Amino acid sequence: MLKFIKGHMESIEGIEIYPMISLLIFFIFFAALFWWVFTAKKEHIKEVSNIPLDTKTDKDYIL
Repeated sequence: MLKFIKGHMESIEGIEIYPMISLLIFFIFFAALFWWVFTAKKEHIKEVSNIPLDTKTDKDYIL
């Protein structure tokens, strides 16, 4: 099965760029996520982490 896929992929011109693009997208996404985590304000992190425990807003969603 793998020989069939590998043989088919080798016949496509320019296919070798796709793994590099995928790696680049992966690296950029996690680098940006890493940067956001370390530059986020502590107040924002505390506010967002308390959302599931906030009972005042639960009444607004009950119909």
